[in-house]
Amino acid sequence: MDGVEEWVEAEFMERCSHALVTPDGTWLIDPVDRPLVDELQNVTGVIQLLDRHNRDAASIAERLGVPLHVVPLEPIGPFEFLPVRLSRRWSEVALWWGGRRVLVCADAFGTAAYYRAGDERLTVHPLLRLRPPRLRVEPDAILCGHGPGIFSDAETALRAAISTSRRRIPLQVVSAVRAWRTRPTSR
Repeated sequence: MDGVEEWVEAEFMERCSHALVTPDGTWLIDPVDRPLVDELQNVTGVIQLLDRHNRDAASIAERLGVPLHVVPLEPIGPFEFLPVRLSRRWSEVALWWGGRRVLVCADAFGTAAYYRAGDERLTVHPLLRLRPPRLRVEPDAILCGHGPGIFSDAETALRAAISTSRRRIPLQVVSAVRAWRTRPTSR
């Protein structure tokens, strides 16, 4: 998708980072440091959507001399932030880029193998399946903190993830065990 760069780590967690290119500059979302970070043009800031998603956000922001925004609630540039869960133990917002209809989630929704139950394209985080977040947006694309993004029929994928999250819990547990057993290991 034009204006969106994503990179996924080849590991069990499938951590995915994003660069969103706006007219005002490039924003890094929950980034894991890679050489391509230094190749990005006009980085304006770094946004961390989940309180515990530290990854390399602070060190990248410091190295690039840009601000770090941790779980922001007020709009920044073209982005709005939608509360996913705001509690002492889990503080997460989703980024909504309304002008492009792009939704970015840290942990609430994902596509990583251990998140999914069977053939799900997009799914609710395993710990949020009983009470899934109700994001009232109509995205054209969904970018996830774990696993590659959804770039076609994203709104349908979001509605399906929310509406089937509870009943697919048993299948998700089986998928998580299977993903764990077949995970890449470092040698």
